[in-house]
Amino acid sequence: MGFLWEFATAPPLSERFPANSSPARHGQYVCWPDFPPGVSRRYLEQFPASLEMPAAVAAVAAIFAGQWARCQQIFLALESSPSGTVMAVVATGQPVYRDRVLPGAILTRMAASHIRVGTFEYFAARGEADQVKRLADYTMARHDPAVLTATQPYLEWFRVVTRRQARLMAQWMTHGFIHGVMNTDNMSIAGETIDYGPCAFMEAYHPDTVFSSIDERGRYAYRNQPRIALWNLSRWAETLLPLLATDRATAIERATGVLDTFPVVYEQDWLAAMCGKLGLVDATEPDDRSLVEDWLTLLETQQVDFTLAFRRLAAVLRGQPQPLLELFQDQAALQAWLVRWQERGNRSTTPAQRRIEAMNAVNPWLIPRNHQVEAALTAASEAADLEPFRRLLAALAQPYQENAMYADYADPAPDGYTARYRTFCGT
Repeated sequence: MGFLWEFATAPPLSERFPANSSPARHGQYVCWPDFPPGVSRRYLEQFPASLEMPAAVAAVAAIFAGQWARCQQIFLALESSPSGTVMAVVATGQPVYRDRVLPGAILTRMAASHIRVGTFEYFAARGEADQVKRLADYTMARHDPAVLTATQPYLEWFRVVTRRQARLMAQWMTHGFIHGVMNTDNMSIAGETIDYGPCAFMEAYHPDTVFSSIDERGRYAYRNQPRIALWNLSRWAETLLPLLATDRATAIERATGVLDTFPVVYEQDWLAAMCGKLGLVDATEPDDRSLVEDWLTLLETQQVDFTLAFRRLAAVLRGQPQPLLELFQDQAALQAWLVRWQERGNRSTTPAQRRIEAMNAVNPWLIPRNHQVEAALTAASEAADLEPFRRLLAALAQPYQENAMYADYADPAPDGYTARYRTFCGT
């Protein structure tokens, strides 16, 4: 099921940016550019090398990092998925009040930078156009120096970042990833996935899947993520208008022209990635999109696990259809689709074995299943036992490699678990 139609509902920039308005402030805090090189190292050297935390305190840190570990570890392992990472976790000894009282900790995060759409909104909302320009100049030089020589560097930069975000959204969607809190302050200009809070990976496929406890209306549901990314980019465009042209109408026209490319880039990358997951590794054919959409419809109507379905599809090429058939209640509908899929594959010039290898290289064998993450965190918090946590991270470091030692992590959650499962802003 495609997502391109969603973009048609957004109003034009001329309506979103009335001449007498100023940008709304969506960011919750200001994220300054990174410290100069060496600062992090100097801070770390303040802690003695012999410092050891009791097991219970170490478990506290593991709890705080739980939501990050849920998704960030596998994103580092997934192909072509730019992501921030974790440098350290330190327990605070103070309680944190979520759905229950939890021990608190401080998470030190690393990324290409922590400059977000919200960083620009902060200065624009204060009417500090000079600071917006200063921030833009710094960020361009840091992340996209090639645009500095363009005839219109700010416009070209906006185009580069827009393409980058469209491709990131395509990656999220093809991995079944749900970020959960896509406000503008959580969108990195560098195009990395950051701020892993109430995130989770989808199990049974449904476009309206939501896990975040605070997303009661489904604003950041799985299907909405590309549209929200475009909305965030529109908010960023609002802050950049004075840099795109001296005339406001011209600036809006230029920004709109770039924003209009987002659905096109997203659609191309999403379709190419989905075709890759289906083993259609040759040039795309006109009917490939309907083949992808019909496959997703099958998964949705029969509530089939997203990750397992794609992974087991490769086994059909090896003459082993039973593992896939076991996932479907209406096997006749699946068989009818498989006939079309195999006919399409027969037109491929790529040998079947290479297609199998290509599919297994983009369809993970396991993901951070919510019930397994919670089990590891419970062991850490209630028994000061970090071994399940370490074992889970070790498994997620190689998500494409089938390993009998981690077979329990590949199984979906028990019936009913995912339907009532909710995530929280662990950061």
